[in-house]
Amino acid sequence: MSARPRRVVVTSRSFSSGDHHLTEELATEGITVVFGPVDHRIGELAPLLADADAWIAGTAPVTDELLALAPQLQVVARYGVGVDSVDLAAAARRGVVVTNTPGANSGAVADHTVALLLAALRQVTAGDRRVRSGSWKVERAHELGGLTVGIVGFGRIGRGVAQRLSGFGCRVLATDPYLSDSQIAAAGATPSTPTELARLADVVSLHAPGDSQLVDTRWLASVRPGLILINTARAALVDEVALAAALRSGQVHAYAADTLSTESAEQDSPLLAADIADLVTITPHCAAQTVEAVDLMGEGAVDAVRSVFRGEIPVNLVTAR
Repeated sequence: MSARPRRVVVTSRSFSSGDHHLTEELATEGITVVFGPVDHRIGELAPLLADADAWIAGTAPVTDELLALAPQLQVVARYGVGVDSVDLAAAARRGVVVTNTPGANSGAVADHTVALLLAALRQVTAGDRRVRSGSWKVERAHELGGLTVGIVGFGRIGRGVAQRLSGFGCRVLATDPYLSDSQIAAAGATPSTPTELARLADVVSLHAPGDSQLVDTRWLASVRPGLILINTARAALVDEVALAAALRSGQVHAYAADTLSTESAEQDSPLLAADIADLVTITPHCAAQTVEAVDLMGEGAVDAVRSVFRGEIPVNLVTAR
């Protein structure tokens, strides 16, 4: 009797949409790929998980409830770096391997961070709106080279941002509880504490892992007035109500981000209010969406699936702490 074909459920919106056609490659190996809902709606996902051997998952939660629906599942390959949305303890309890693809999208996100920084600093979107409405009014801005930029979280993306900013001539501060001062300095930034960074930086860029709220009313009150805040990490890092108030008061001059607490057309964030539209620039969670990053994330996830199917320990294995 021939072995049952392997089945891989994919719930990442961009998998195999780059230059490398990974779905076709897997098909030639006798592995069937089926695409499921990116938001992991249980009604649609349940029948797909029922006979899944592997799951290439995007950013939506991978819960114990969902894992219970996949009795044959061997591996959850996170398509990206963050695993906060994966119930690692439940996966370990069920014997499901979890992997991720660290570094695959770091360059893309670092590029996007600098793009958002410059857009906020030079009021690019607000200027575009003025011109389209018939006004050529000029709002004077500062040059990046004369500013101090603080980076919160100095992992691959934070270091990539610092590297890109080095060409502008600005001063770069960085804080990261997992790195020593010498490691931060070696990567091209001045070591700083969170308190010092808030007080000294003209621009703060968020790259911290996890979902602990960093930008709240207290932190906003401590920052240098006129701050520009950039967030290409997680919406949960920011108290959006408090930030909207700080934008209205002028304590924060501008906010640019690739994520919001709600990414649904049915719900609005307080940061999308019309009266602060010229101060806020939001992109649709697209920082990692380059052809190169899509290919690297896909290849990393597929390599992990292949390794597990061969009975090998995959690269970038993630374990519960």
